[in-house]
Amino acid sequence: KLTGPALQPVVTPELVQGRVHLRCSYSPASPEPPVQYRVLWSRLSSHGKREQIHQETTPQPFSHVEMDGANLRLGDTVFCTVTAFRRGTPEQQSLPEDSKGFYAGIKFFPESLEIAEDGKEHLLTVLSTVPIACPGQENSCKITLQLSTEDLGSQAPGPPDIALSACQVDLLPGPCSGGSCAAATVTVTAVTDFARDGNRLSRVSARPVAPRDPLWRAHTPRDVKVTVRDLPTGNCYSFTDPHIITFDGWRYDSYKVGTFLLCRSDARPFEVHVRQWDCGGHRSATACNCGVAAR
Repeated sequence: KLTGPALQPVVTPELVQGRVHLRCSYSPASPEPPVQYRVLWSRLSSHGKREQIHQETTPQPFSHVEMDGANLRLGDTVFCTVTAFRRGTPEQQSLPEDSKGFYAGIKFFPESLEIAEDGKEHLLTVLSTVPIACPGQENSCKITLQLSTEDLGSQAPGPPDIALSACQVDLLPGPCSGGSCAAATVTVTAVTDFARDGNRLSRVSARPVAPRDPLWRAHTPRDVKVTVRDLPTGNCYSFTDPHIITFDGWRYDSYKVGTFLLCRSDARPFEVHVRQWDCGGHRSATACNCGVAAR
């Protein structure tokens, strides 16, 4: 075996003459004597097995493969495997080394969310792990994504349990860093429905809108699953000669006759009025609920 320092292959994206390529870089072995590298490119199939898509032998400490939409498509997870051997003695070779899998395409971060019906906003980032290229249209270069939500929780799907801050986002080209070549953010909020409907599962989907580049046209990004944790609703009461229990448990009596505001939301157009009439006769001043209006 040819021994030496680890090759440590890494897959990164880059543009080559305006086309999206993946680059496999590896640490060169000791320079003497001259060394060749056998680079095997593969991708994960839908069954989770690796399929070989390209192989080459090169003296360079890197190898390129193009995302051509046929052999290599957006949505693929790609690996490169590198073996070093001395020129002229291919039987003396190093052990093959695998890169980590590189997902090429659009994805959400985080990949799943668990939120509660508490009105809080949660950030969801949608990003492209490969550069966005628009040859000949640099001024208006972008990928527009249409976002949608769907309820996955019940037998008969109802309205989604989540709301997004935007229906469309634009991915604009920029330098690649930290696994992202273009990114946009939206906020996700659980719909406060005041219904005890249990924890529900929804999903957020993204679809490229009419991209000119056929590479993007066939791309269906992975969905992100959002679990909405149900919160118990508050209760308040006004009963008999009105005894009142507030949302936070305070108890008191109200013997007045008239129409009163029982409760009102500060955040939503929601309020309840009660009407109390005299029902005690001559013996005592007592009022009873006789009407209610709510919006």
